[in-house]
Amino acid sequence: MLSKRTKYGIKALAHLARKAEREPVQTAEIAKCENISHKFLENILISLRKAGFLGSRKGKGGGYYLMNPPSQIKMTDVIRELEGPIAMVPCVSLNYYERCEDCPDEAACSVHALMIQVRDSTLRVLGENTLDDIAQDKRKINSQ
Repeated sequence: MLSKRTKYGIKALAHLARKAEREPVQTAEIAKCENISHKFLENILISLRKAGFLGSRKGKGGGYYLMNPPSQIKMTDVIRELEGPIAMVPCVSLNYYERCEDCPDEAACSVHALMIQVRDSTLRVLGENTLDDIAQDKRKINSQ
């Protein structure tokens, strides 16, 4: 399940992406428009700034802004930054692999095989969508 931190982070990034001008937006505006606690949002925005997704300007006319065009911000990168591993179990994670303690043989494990399929499908969907797609509701999801 997606954490509130990640959900709110995506909503805040989408809010910034929908702005025609790339001027800084105050946290209070984002919090009000997206119905997010101001204090909680501030912590999320700081994390996104430290990760290089956002820049910030202090003082009058200050706030947060996107460092790159929304079309260049992949949802896989955002999810990994805010949520951590995309895989549901560590034994199938591409970036955070860990062997499961309770599994003597990954090759024979039915959970392992299923979770590889889930991981690959999730990565495909997230990898095919950028912040621009999310902000503009341009879904690239394959309907099968």
